[in-house]
Amino acid sequence: MKAANNTGTDNNQLLHDSNNMIELFQLVSSISADYLSKLDDHPTSLKEVPPISLNLPEKGLGAAETTELFLEQIRPLLLAASGPRYFGFVTGGGTPAAIAGDWLTAVFDQNTQFTNGKGDASAAVEQQTIRMLLHLFGLPQHFNGGFVTGATLSNFTCLAVARQWIGKQFQKDIAREGLQIPVKVYAAVPHSSSLKTLAMLGVGSSQVLMVPTLPDREAIDMEAFKQLLAAAPQEPFILISSGGTVNTVDYDDLEAIAALKEHYQFWWHIDAAFGAFAALSPQYRQLLSGWEGADSITVDCHKWLNVPYDSAVYFIQKSHALLQTQTFQNSNAPYLGDPMENFSYLNFGPENSRRFRALPVWFTLMAYGKQGYQQIVETNIQLARQLGEALTAAGCFKLLAPVRLNVVCFTTSESEGRNEKLKQILEKLYAAGKVFITPTVYKGTPGLRAALVNWRTTEKDIQITVDELVRAFG
Repeated sequence: MKAANNTGTDNNQLLHDSNNMIELFQLVSSISADYLSKLDDHPTSLKEVPPISLNLPEKGLGAAETTELFLEQIRPLLLAASGPRYFGFVTGGGTPAAIAGDWLTAVFDQNTQFTNGKGDASAAVEQQTIRMLLHLFGLPQHFNGGFVTGATLSNFTCLAVARQWIGKQFQKDIAREGLQIPVKVYAAVPHSSSLKTLAMLGVGSSQVLMVPTLPDREAIDMEAFKQLLAAAPQEPFILISSGGTVNTVDYDDLEAIAALKEHYQFWWHIDAAFGAFAALSPQYRQLLSGWEGADSITVDCHKWLNVPYDSAVYFIQKSHALLQTQTFQNSNAPYLGDPMENFSYLNFGPENSRRFRALPVWFTLMAYGKQGYQQIVETNIQLARQLGEALTAAGCFKLLAPVRLNVVCFTTSESEGRNEKLKQILEKLYAAGKVFITPTVYKGTPGLRAALVNWRTTEKDIQITVDELVRAFG
């Protein structure tokens, strides 16, 4: 793989790397395979983070020497975040096909905007992948969709269009004229990313009207919500509902919310970042019954779909396409033509420059299919139940909520000295580096939370996790 010296500069390192690209890729492939083959044994935490003292060199080192420097300086800082016992946050692990697709995404380096082939056609693959995801979730094809970095930007995209919809109900074009009217937003247990989104949109994170939840639940109390609506002025609003809360994977009654559409005028957004995957299991898909009536939906792909960071999708009803383009069209780019005729993601989402995020998803969906993902989801759910049962049986822990799906939310059995005990448990877990879980607070009670979405996790990992927690408890 030879390259001519046509750079106009004497950049010997760059030319050398270009001429030896195959060897470089073989080196990186070997490092990758070695890491992934031993992922189970890599630490999930560091006892201490050593300083990185390197400065920018005047003359480059070349890719091979830089790779060796990476192994020496950077590699020791990188944890097994995609490993089978990394239960913090909601973190998946890349499937082999998804990793291959992500590598090729970098190689082909598309700026994914257009479908017409004039400079770019990768958006056509993105649209096909969106259709595949809709099929995976059992959703109708009346949604537009696109890829963004994560749930935060997916929520941002959806709620930006919702904000534009609110404005239109008052004959205001918020995208052009600014936020001149109050935007009423209801939610019961909104994720922090939704609140961040409302802050970025100028609506205000503190302006959410909080809806009561059912007793010992994180789901909307629908009767209380109806009473709130009946007592409030009849004006358009946004409802952010939960398709799986982060602490207990609780779901709002989506069928009941869909029925409210017959009586009230509102934009219905569902945050189903990982809870959407319940739709893949016949035993649990009823949790999402009615969600096809939503105006917009957020789903993360770097969680239960197990593709590398960063990847998420938004789904927005096609009937709102005009609102979507009013929100995101580049007004200073007339050469783009009619955004409805000359489709470009440039005019349908917040990013002008877009990585080809659909390709890893396309790879993994084609490689493992609907049945493969159903198996991943159902295995994780079963393992979460086993973890919950084992922790309860250990005696020193108790569940803070039932294990509804794939998250185990628990605390110490004894309330006395609980905060300090939980802190000690986490310190011991992190020092050992075999299991990573995160602290949480559920209805005022401090606890711990383990979220299972990784395709690698097995019963052996559950036993190791229980043993480590009991050991850390002391």
